[in-house]
Amino acid sequence: MDLEYRKQWDSYVKVLQEEESGEDKVIYWEVKYPLPLSNRDYVYVRERRDLDVDGRKIFVVLAKSVSAPHCPEKSGIVRVNGYEQSVAIESDGKNGCKVFMYYFDNPGGLIPAWLVNWAAKSGVPNFLTNMQKACKGYEEQRTKTLSKK
Repeated sequence: MDLEYRKQWDSYVKVLQEEESGEDKVIYWEVKYPLPLSNRDYVYVRERRDLDVDGRKIFVVLAKSVSAPHCPEKSGIVRVNGYEQSVAIESDGKNGCKVFMYYFDNPGGLIPAWLVNWAAKSGVPNFLTNMQKACKGYEEQRTKTLSKK
């Protein structure tokens, strides 16, 4: 949920910012793709729900792409219009958590087989490892950020 922190640990983020759109807050996210491919961008809304299910605390984040006239498509960047993500996080009762994720996006354009294979074999596992490290380091980073204010 912390966009500023995401920019620090996710090397694929080129632009990530929240935009006002009436009552909703819309996220604009541009993702760096390797050359010779064009970068992709996303415009989406998200919400977080904190649930208590029989004493178990479960945090749920839902996100989906939306059309936002104030975030027009940019030349040279492919807009990802089909994006959905659902994440549920629950403590494992120790020092960890269980994470359940559903993720779908249609990156558009022609994605070469070598990139699809790399993403499946290395890209996604590397991203999840980086995300796990970021989660473990979040409290320390947040403390540093708050002490600077």
